Amino acid sequence: MTTKVLIADDEPNILISLEYLMKREGYEVHVARDGEEALAALRRLRPALVLLDVMMPRKNGYEVLAAARADETLAGLKVLMLTAKGRDTDVAQGLGLGADAYMTKPFSTQALAAKVRELLG
Repeated sequence: MTTKVLIADDEPNILISLEYLMKREGYEVHVARDGEEALAALRRLRPALVLLDVMMPRKNGYEVLAAARADETLAGLKVLMLTAKGRDTDVAQGLGLGADAYMTKPFSTQALAAKVRELLG
């Protein structure tokens, strides 16, 4: 069975490049373009990992993360925050809410692929 990955980002160019990268790595990829869509997809698909942007419409990534961590059915979900918000306070907020890792944009695709492999074991 292929490992499911959800990419939640409202920027079309980022979605396309991340989707290509994750498919090339062998994952089953799903996308969400805003926070509400991301949360619904998490509950419906039960992916192993979500690449979660912070700045999205309808719910930001922090709100999605908090809701996911409060949902017992998503207990095993790995969350990699992938965002342009790279200040120490932003990173601390994401990790404090339960993100497994935090990477800032722009990022190296090699570093991202390595981090995803690490998180998924």
